[in-house]
Amino acid sequence: MIHRWLDPLPLIAILRGLSPQEAVAIGEAVADAGFRVLEVPLNSPQPLESIRLLHEHLGERCLIGAGTVMTPAQVDDVAAAGGRLIVMPHADAAVIGAARRAGLLCTPGVATPTEAFAALAAGADALKVFPAEQVGPAVLKAWRAVLPRETALLPVGGITPDNMAVYTAAGANGFGIGSALYAPGRDAAEVGRRARDFARAWAATREARA
Repeated sequence: MIHRWLDPLPLIAILRGLSPQEAVAIGEAVADAGFRVLEVPLNSPQPLESIRLLHEHLGERCLIGAGTVMTPAQVDDVAAAGGRLIVMPHADAAVIGAARRAGLLCTPGVATPTEAFAALAAGADALKVFPAEQVGPAVLKAWRAVLPRETALLPVGGITPDNMAVYTAAGANGFGIGSALYAPGRDAAEVGRRARDFARAWAATREARA
């Protein structure tokens, strides 16, 4: 089911530090650029309120969820706020299981093949390759050779419009975009411009590989 949201533009907007006061404006700027998956990390100010507002305003257009989810109890909190996606920095099977039981999609973070296979066995819908700077394109290519072909691999960490192509050539199916897209204090117009830059870079990468 996660492919439904990733297929139009497989980029996840990681809105770390987002506040409820700006959530709708930032969310709309990112959605208008073509992003269909938005994540509010739980170490942001009042993250559940931002998730609630984004789901209320963009829930038909976008998959709204939470990042930096660390416990099963937090999964329940996200679900109650209207979130439909759980993103984790790790691959805790208990958190993945809680997401599955709540009917939420789950993208855990993995940094080794062992973690990747364990996360898939626990029910992960896609894999967050994190941190991408540590894994790198050469390592990702080796993963791609052994992981199930349908597995979506989404590098996160240090991704820019300029380095997407090398990861895609190595087998990445999309990316999570953090501070290169949004940072506290950056207004909606600037975030929208950056989002469009990423969307254009993805389109160019896909066209070059066609």
